[in-house]
Amino acid sequence: MIPQPWTPRPTPAHDPLTPSRDVTHRHFQAGEQVIVLKGVAGGELWGDVMRIVAPSWHTPTDEDGWRLRDATGGAQTYVTAHPRYLVHLSRRCPDCLIYLRAMEDRLLPKYAGHDSLVDCGWYTVTALNQLVHIADARSGR
Repeated sequence: MIPQPWTPRPTPAHDPLTPSRDVTHRHFQAGEQVIVLKGVAGGELWGDVMRIVAPSWHTPTDEDGWRLRDATGGAQTYVTAHPRYLVHLSRRCPDCLIYLRAMEDRLLPKYAGHDSLVDCGWYTVTALNQLVHIADARSGR
């Protein structure tokens, strides 16, 4: 996986896996390193690498979420995300490995031969620094 700073590029793409992923808030803990998968680069999945800081309410889904710190900084140094958007980097857990493999199986063949970074456009950040998957976005928010 190649961590890259996130720059939103709305390119409609279908992601049926993340919205249906069933991950509880307890799956992650403060201090763990995670990645939010965003697309493909050079035949590998890529995304934003972040550290979990503290529990937080994820307003767009009205569920428990996590406050994340992006070490690269920028306008969204801290964001709040729903647990189903996250994949462990700091430890190998079966759920995250299954999800990661499913994303690889779906995306890598689709973008085979693309050498440039492909941002699938699944996420946006609200004015309240809430990371939101397009399937979770509500009109007017």
